[in-house]
Amino acid sequence: MLLAVGIFLATLVLVIWQPKGLGIGWSALGGAAVALIAGVVQLGDIPVVWDIVWNATLTFVAVIIICSILDEAGFFEWAALHVARWARGNGSALFNLIVVLGAAVAALFANDGAALVMTPIVFQMILALRFFPAVAFGLVIATGFIADTTSLPFVVSNLVNIVIADFFGIGFARYALVMVPVALVSLGASLVVLRLFFRKSIPGRYDVTALRRPPEAVTDPTTFRAGVVVLGALLVGYFAADAIGIPVAAVAALCAVVLALIAARRPRPLFRRAQIRPAATDDDLVTVPVRGGGGRPSPGTTSAPGGRTTPAPAGTITTSEPTIAVWSVVRSAPWQIVLFSLGMYLVVYGLRNEGLTDYLGQVLAGIAEHGGLATAAGTGFLVAGMSSVMNNMPTTLIAALGIEAAATSGLTEQMMAYAAVIGADLGPKITPIGSLATLLWLSVLDRKGMQIGWGTYFKVGIVLTIPVLAVTLLALAGWLTLLGP
Repeated sequence: MLLAVGIFLATLVLVIWQPKGLGIGWSALGGAAVALIAGVVQLGDIPVVWDIVWNATLTFVAVIIICSILDEAGFFEWAALHVARWARGNGSALFNLIVVLGAAVAALFANDGAALVMTPIVFQMILALRFFPAVAFGLVIATGFIADTTSLPFVVSNLVNIVIADFFGIGFARYALVMVPVALVSLGASLVVLRLFFRKSIPGRYDVTALRRPPEAVTDPTTFRAGVVVLGALLVGYFAADAIGIPVAAVAALCAVVLALIAARRPRPLFRRAQIRPAATDDDLVTVPVRGGGGRPSPGTTSAPGGRTTPAPAGTITTSEPTIAVWSVVRSAPWQIVLFSLGMYLVVYGLRNEGLTDYLGQVLAGIAEHGGLATAAGTGFLVAGMSSVMNNMPTTLIAALGIEAAATSGLTEQMMAYAAVIGADLGPKITPIGSLATLLWLSVLDRKGMQIGWGTYFKVGIVLTIPVLAVTLLALAGWLTLLGP
């Protein structure tokens, strides 16, 4: 038993520390290899664990690819600039709208996606509007905080949501029915808590003209327009796939492939369009740079030797060129998370093999004897505490195995499962190591020149998280009791 715990702790330290840039996937796989050699887990456990994690990890990677392509196309900056204009120069309204936008991004693109794209955009807005440091700190913290606390509504809104939903056989539609109202309560509570905490640093009036116009943020109109359609298809596809038993990973992967092909303008024949032009006149003359100089002929013209200007003949076929380095985006996707999930969960499974999750099951079974509210609050706060000190990814599987060991059923088991989701989504905000999204968010800020110490983070995180967690769990207990199993 001590060996399993030792391997788990050593692996966790390497994952969080990442010495010399060691990827989290390699650290987790190393821990899994040690666990196999030590006999803590067996080869037969690998397919069992893979069955638990494959849908979650592949969905996550696909969603992040979609998110990154849309970000390259300017979709999120366009949305943020619209939000800034909707606020009409009112800093208080801007604070509210940024929180709501962050919640929407987290719901559709997962908490990591929200942290990845919203933080640089908000930071850029802060610089353009020349907000004071205290104002900047409040907006940045709000952006990072909301990425996790509102990653509840859909199965795909957080990696841990998928793991719990798959483990307990919760479909996409049922999950949304339970958690969308709860997520709205979490959003409301988060906004209230954030406004109270940063009441002295919420911005006042600001000059909207200091910001770019939203259309100027769009770098690839074709991908931008296609992205809107893909997002609609993605959400509809999740519900349709649930009805026919197709995993969400298949839907997300298909949408990611479609959007990537559109951004890359592949296959090329689909992106060629005929432009029937009248006979050329002198007004049609456009200077065409010589290719050797790095230029590209302008649409509607043809190049001639020496870079002469010639009009495009009637019926010219023009091709829309890609502006996004799609394959670079795909290569930079978080593929390490696939290795991390398999490796880390194998290490966690070793704790289960040694009987440690059975102890957690006994604790949860004892909590369940005191009714629905106690079950929701007890499970949620327990999982939140575990997530804050040992990251929510390993905690999620430990919690799932503990709930299974508690041998409950019906409404009680569902209450525990959903409360575990809330605890694993919100609890990590207490400490910097609670979630990969928080670590990613802090690294983005560090690259932007804003360092937030772990002590400072903890002082803010615990004050913000506890009340939101309590209100959200209370909402779950009431709503799920009303819905029934």
